[in-house]
Amino acid sequence: MNYSLTAGKERERKSMKIRFKDNSSVFDGSVKKIAQNMLLVQTVELTEHQNTTEIDILTENGSIVAKYEGFETVYMKVDGGMILSNDGSVFMEQPVQELDVEQIRAAKIAEISNRCENTIYEGVDVELTDGSVVHISLTEKDQINLFRKQHQISAGATQLEYHADGELCKYYSAVDMTKMIDAAMKFVQFNTIYCNSMFAWIKGVETTTEIEAIKYGEQIPDRYKSQALKDYEIA
Repeated sequence: MNYSLTAGKERERKSMKIRFKDNSSVFDGSVKKIAQNMLLVQTVELTEHQNTTEIDILTENGSIVAKYEGFETVYMKVDGGMILSNDGSVFMEQPVQELDVEQIRAAKIAEISNRCENTIYEGVDVELTDGSVVHISLTEKDQINLFRKQHQISAGATQLEYHADGELCKYYSAVDMTKMIDAAMKFVQFNTIYCNSMFAWIKGVETTTEIEAIKYGEQIPDRYKSQALKDYEIA
């Protein structure tokens, strides 16, 4: 069996509901604190004229679940939004310095590591005994939850509650739950092993052009593949 690096169709993360001070309108977008003094706000409605001294995060029914205050300075504009600061700091363009090959190699390893983690977190499609297909995310919390379900099955449970992506929590048979657990374990293991061989590839090439050309999901040259990856690919 060949394992897909991005099993299932691409799924967008759920957007948040955002409200700015002095504006009763609610916008779709996302807010993430990326540093002690910096807030990444992404929404098409954000402009430099928007009052960001108070930003409310709302539930679908309008309840406030989080509030950010004091982020009123535009640190820098980014695609689809802005990074705001709460201490008046702004981004200062630095002269471009050419990176050496080892810096580019380290950056590529970090890029591939992040791509591997996100691919795993996005999860996998699982076909159940009735032929239906569910999608399960595989964040660290999801993986721990599935591991606990495995213990419940070992203890003799025949029905187990779980919620697949976009679905209400419901009971699954031990057989279907085992299918989800097995698919999750194989998906995580394959991407982890694949990522490890990607690192070997990155470390094995010599020029910046070769390093920069490497992308997650590509077929790895055989000389950089671990035996574990070769075994997975022919299983």
